[in-house]
This record gives sequence, C-alpha cells and structure tokens, in this order.
Amino acid sequence: MEAYILVVEDEEKLARFIELELNHEGYKIDKAHDGRIALDMALENDYDLILLDIMLPGLNGLEVLRRLGKEKDTPVILLTARDAVMDKVSGLDQGAVDYITKPFAIEELLARIRVAIKLYSKISRSDDNSNDKEDGEGIYRWNGLVLDTLKHLATYDGEEIELTNREFIMLESLLRNIDIVMNRDELLLEVCGYDYIGETNIIDVYVRHIRTKIDEHFGVKMIQTVRGVGYVIRGE
Repeated sequence: MEAYILVVEDEEKLARFIELELNHEGYKIDKAHDGRIALDMALENDYDLILLDIMLPGLNGLEVLRRLGKEKDTPVILLTARDAVMDKVSGLDQGAVDYITKPFAIEELLARIRVAIKLYSKISRSDDNSNDKEDGEGIYRWNGLVLDTLKHLATYDGEEIELTNREFIMLESLLRNIDIVMNRDELLLEVCGYDYIGETNIIDVYVRHIRTKIDEHFGVKMIQTVRGVGYVIRGE
C-alpha cells in the first residue's frame, strides 16, 4: 500500500517540487500552505507521515506539532532553516521524529522519509507481535514503570509518561535486554533502522530525554551509562 504524506510548506514552488518528487516515488500526497489548515487535515486524515515547515502563516509548525501530538502519534519530519537550532531542539522535544535543514538534497529527504515510515510501521505492527515480551502480553515492568507495547503506553506509578516514538522504542529495547549492556550502534539500529541518516550522537540525546522524563521526574536511576560501551537497565 502506498504511503500517504501531508506536505506542509508555504513556499508554493518548493511544495510543488516536493509533491512531484514524492509522487514519482509512489507516495500519495496532500498539501497545505497554512498551519491551521494543516492541523485540521492532520487530525481528520490518517497520514503515514507529515513533512512540516516551521515558519507558517496562521499557526507555526511547532504549535501544529504540539497540538497534533495531543491527539495522534503521526510521525513528523520538520523542515527547518539552517540556523534554527532551538527550533530543531524544540521540535524533537515535542515529538518530531527527525528534521531536515533547507535547502536540502531531495535524495536526503527521500531517505529520511523512508526511515521515518519504517520506524512508525515497526510501532504499528507491535499489536501483531507479542514474542519476547516479559509476560506474554507486550508489557515490561521495572520498579514503578510499566511499558505496554500493545497500547504504546508508558506509566510510572500510574502516571502517564509522554514519550516520542523513538524514545519508546529505545526504552523497550533496553527493558527487553535487562542487565545486558547495549552499545550505541545496537541502539541506533533498533531505534532508527539500517538506513538512518542523521546526527551520530542521537542515542545520547534520546537517553537524556528519557532520563529527564523518568529518572529526574520520579527520583530514580533507571538507565545506567557504561563508560566507553553504552547503556543498560539493571534488574531490580
């Protein structure tokens, strides 16, 4: 089945160029040039991916991302300006799976799209795969943490934890390998896939995000660093 992508870009020539290239690759495309319209479309339709420019009329891309994240977990790739470092950080913190800096090579954009769709498909297929789970029901437990992969839900002592798709996959991977130290290359493969193109320190970034949301918030020490090797969660 062809992937369904929403392209949100107010530069009409660029939006048309992206549309033509994605059509050529076999993707089904919708376009929006305004943030409010894009949000309505994203909530009404089940897109496989959204390409989202940050600088938009009506509603900026980060606000679209924030509001969308409350309702859906559609993967989002941000289109950012070259020097918009804080926008990139804010976007990733709010759940974007990736970003690409303008101007970009279309080959790089296509590669990032393939990775993001593959990553999201891995999560969506979790309902059909309950192998290698702690209790046969797709649930992992550590201290007060419960990670339910079937519902794609993380809680600690009953309080829901908002994790991005990649943070969820990383946490699942570490919990699936309790007491086994996983190096960064192993985690990168698990979390981002074979053809990931991006920052090499992305694993450290996701670990830091998880520690902020769980370790610091709940006063625990869950993910441990093994210097020169990688990361591990020790059994209780």
